[in-house]
Amino acid sequence: MIQNRELTMDDYLAMLRRRAKVILIPALVATLLGYLSYLVVNHYFAKFTSQSTILVEAQNVPDTMVQPVATEDLVARINTLVPQATSPSALKPALQGIPRKSSQSIDDVVDGITSGQTFTVETVTIEPSQGGGKRKPGQGNAEPAFKLSYTASNASDAKEICNAVTSLVLEKNLTYMQDRATGTTSVLNKGITDAQRNLQELNGKLADFKREHPQQLPEDQENNLKVLTSLSQQLEAQTQALNRDQQDKAYTESVLAQQVAAWRSTQSSTNPQTLEKQLSDLQSQLLSLQARYTDDHPDVIKTKADISEVKKKLAEVNKASEDATDTSGGKGSAMEPPEIRQLRLQVHQLADSISARTLEQKRLQHDIATLHGSSLSPTLEGQYKQLAQDIQNAQKTYEGLLADKSKADLTVNMTNQSEGERMINLVPANLPDSPSFPNPWLFSGIGLGAGLALGFGLAMWLELRDQSIRTEADAEAALELPLLAAVPWVGVVVPENGNSKLKFWNRNKSSDEHKDAVGV
Repeated sequence: MIQNRELTMDDYLAMLRRRAKVILIPALVATLLGYLSYLVVNHYFAKFTSQSTILVEAQNVPDTMVQPVATEDLVARINTLVPQATSPSALKPALQGIPRKSSQSIDDVVDGITSGQTFTVETVTIEPSQGGGKRKPGQGNAEPAFKLSYTASNASDAKEICNAVTSLVLEKNLTYMQDRATGTTSVLNKGITDAQRNLQELNGKLADFKREHPQQLPEDQENNLKVLTSLSQQLEAQTQALNRDQQDKAYTESVLAQQVAAWRSTQSSTNPQTLEKQLSDLQSQLLSLQARYTDDHPDVIKTKADISEVKKKLAEVNKASEDATDTSGGKGSAMEPPEIRQLRLQVHQLADSISARTLEQKRLQHDIATLHGSSLSPTLEGQYKQLAQDIQNAQKTYEGLLADKSKADLTVNMTNQSEGERMINLVPANLPDSPSFPNPWLFSGIGLGAGLALGFGLAMWLELRDQSIRTEADAEAALELPLLAAVPWVGVVVPENGNSKLKFWNRNKSSDEHKDAVGV
């Protein structure tokens, strides 16, 4: 190949025609070798894959009525269940009844499953018609599912182990759902107990706060205002009544004093002091008369009679004073007229009323001062509001947990009654009728690809080493001289009917490709 010129598409096609045998022969040989390799591998190292399909059936109760147990993504749950199902502790009991080679122990089988890449999971979707079930309310057009595949050297082993692992996945999922439901209930029960205890503690703190600060709570302020208004009105009424009683008492006392003075002026003759003075004067007069006259003298007899009369009056006055009741506190006399005694009684009644009203006035003033001092300070108000807010939040938390507990109980009942989400072995593991490895098309394709690569490599190497001049362009490039004339190739005669029986790689050479170039 002349390398000092630019190649065209016709040049590449000409190379392909010239080197077709070099390319096709290695490709055919390599393909044959690949197929032979497949036969050898298939005889000694064949692998069989069994596959089962598990359908995830949604719960029968609408989500709006009962909250689902499993809310996480299905792929995440499968990635959790499959490792649990394929763990040695779960696989050993499940594989005890599966037939195996006499030289192979159960531990070897388990190790082959857990250590090798023989178990795969593929998430798919199943149309309702494929699953054979009716579409449930709230379901979409497709139901989630996943496929479990197990690869073994024996078709029967692949089927049995795949079925065993599928059953383990279903059991683990059922256990997971039940544990999830009961675990939620247990957590909610503990939360309800803690919330109830917290609420009781806060209520106790609020009760202690109310006992320590009576009538100082925000809800007491309006009632305190009403009571304060009523007490103020009562105090004003008592003050007015007290002033009236004091005025009435002062007026009655002045009237009493006037009447007592007038009565005493009219009763001077019967006054004990006057009678005693008269008695003293008469006794002095009697002594003077007895000094001058005898006892039979008329003046002496008259004086003695007067003395007896005065003593009699004095005794009557004293006796009346001792027997009479003092209705005016000892300040009056039983001989006073009823008007004066009535006035004294009014004075005493007014005094008692004034004393009682004074005590009531002091009590009202004390109650008003107490109410004024019971106003809620900003510090106490902040503490009370914080307690009230804490109680409100605790109450909401407690009620929310009760509601969640009720929903969790419904979920537990739904799960126990098999009405919740569940996994169904839709397509059991099949018995593979052909090995999944090796793949004849894969081996043949690899052989074909390697043969084509080798053929193209050889063709390229031969073309690079070939320095033949085949075209006018090759002649011009090799001689670096202009072409003056060309003689056509006459070595092969083409039939007149134009039907050439030459093959693709022995095609008639065109006059352009076989002209002898002559350079001058």
